Amino acid sequence: MLDGFSTSYDSGLDHRVVAALCDRRFGVGADGLIIINPLEELLDFEMLYYNADGKPGSMCGNGGRCAFQFARDLRIISDRSEFLATDGPHEAFLHDDGNISLKMSDVKQVERLDARTFVVDTGSPHFVRIVDDIDAVDVFREGRAIRYSDAYKEKGINVNFIEILSDRIRIATYERGVEDETLACGTGVTASALVSMELNLLNGKIRVEAKGGTLFVEAERNTDNGQYESVWLTGPAIKTFEGTIETDDIQRS
Repeated sequence: MLDGFSTSYDSGLDHRVVAALCDRRFGVGADGLIIINPLEELLDFEMLYYNADGKPGSMCGNGGRCAFQFARDLRIISDRSEFLATDGPHEAFLHDDGNISLKMSDVKQVERLDARTFVVDTGSPHFVRIVDDIDAVDVFREGRAIRYSDAYKEKGINVNFIEILSDRIRIATYERGVEDETLACGTGVTASALVSMELNLLNGKIRVEAKGGTLFVEAERNTDNGQYESVWLTGPAIKTFEGTIETDDIQRS
């Protein structure tokens, strides 16, 4: 997370710098990088998201909640906010228990490819496959094969494997841009919850258990057009450390 209010990142932070920062052996180590910048519009800030490969990314749900908490830590906002991301404006607010709810974009369609396979765009494109046992899935191998298949290799797609139980969902995700399994993906969690709603298997506040933690998704289905509205993603965003990095050294390395 980078503070664009105190430092301008308009120049010098190219994809090589982002990739170097995200490198888990020689950099900080991250699945992505976020900059929050001031806006002249009637919104609190702009969230810029980059994938770990250094390229600009699409919407990041967990990143949105982290950006909200980061802006609170910097005293840019209080307990509620409206900010701009790549897929448009988002609302977020803080709960008394410390969890953060982020309003996601409306989802026009849950596309069904077959009985167990779906494609959902929740601000980022997601391939969702229902499996019987999430622990039996080779997420890297199977996810990579789908992501680089003829249908998706040009633009890429995030790949989610989900196990739908009677009271919750278990999920594992391969993310494009990271090109590996990640421990939690907010837009993927949202997509998986909407699939369970589409199948009338789960409703209300849906609990989704990722390897990195538990998130909750709520949404309302518009019976007139079938799209999902008032989509909210809820979970924690906890600061682990802060520091200063000289990017000139990274650019020379």
